[in-house]
Amino acid sequence: MSNPLELSIVVPVYNEAESLVELREEIAQVCDHRNIAYEILFVDDGSTDDSWKTIEEMSDAHSSIRGIRFRRNFGKAAALKAGFQLALGESILTIDADLQDDPVEIPVLLAKLKDGHDVVNGWKEHRHDPWHKVYPSKVFNGIVGMLTGLKLHDHNCGLKLMKREVAAELHLYGELHRFIPVMADSRGFRVTELPVHHRPRKYGQSKYGGKRFVRGFLDLLTIRFLTGYGQRPLHLLGMFGILFLLLGITGIGYLSVLWILTNMFAFGFEPIGSRPLLAYSIAFTILGAQAISLGLIAELLVSTAGKSNEPYSIRQRSGFHGNE
Repeated sequence: MSNPLELSIVVPVYNEAESLVELREEIAQVCDHRNIAYEILFVDDGSTDDSWKTIEEMSDAHSSIRGIRFRRNFGKAAALKAGFQLALGESILTIDADLQDDPVEIPVLLAKLKDGHDVVNGWKEHRHDPWHKVYPSKVFNGIVGMLTGLKLHDHNCGLKLMKREVAAELHLYGELHRFIPVMADSRGFRVTELPVHHRPRKYGQSKYGGKRFVRGFLDLLTIRFLTGYGQRPLHLLGMFGILFLLLGITGIGYLSVLWILTNMFAFGFEPIGSRPLLAYSIAFTILGAQAISLGLIAELLVSTAGKSNEPYSIRQRSGFHGNE
């Protein structure tokens, strides 16, 4: 593949064997009809069903299919990152393997990207999911928009199209795949959204669980810190440190004046050792010094950090040729 393809489609897979052949056929039908040069990268994220066997069979039968298999389940962010690194297309599309994302939207997303945007985020305007997924998702999207400044209806939609250079700059780990548009926006890329058709789940079971509420909130705090203060952590930690130091020094200064008045000028004030303000002032001073120290250490780490190990391990490949 000497010339870059127009589109790489990255599909994270976890126990979705029943839907993979149908998904490939739908993608092929749309892309072939619109003369879109494409490849599909299936990333098996430690599936325990026949997903990898199906991927191998498809890659043997179709040159447009490639697949990699993780040694265990590393999570969707790791699967997407691996796919991004191996993708050959000028544009990269992410799509879930459960058939709820409709491949018929591919030409529409591509047209929107060519309008001058760098990332096109799907918006499941009419969502076919249970209420306990829909309503918490609306609240989550509202909070993300409020804290990050990027207001989208559906940050976590599986359909996302981006230029190759966007994917190259995304540092995905943990479960930060939810915040791809936020990370792209923080680096100056132009992000937009587009309503897309959403379908009911046809096979298998949702991987959605209650733990995602807690993880989503913690990831939101992480992304807010990384996008706002990732390159200047002392600005955040130092702000709290200075505040605590001022409170502590003010309290200690006030108590020092009382001590001087009591011991040198015989004023009848209560001994400062029995005042709660002394303990609070000392605690605030220590907290302030620690916050500033942590900020300085974080600045040192940011300035010296190199690339870390990848958050996944590949067990097998299928459909790769030569030095790919």
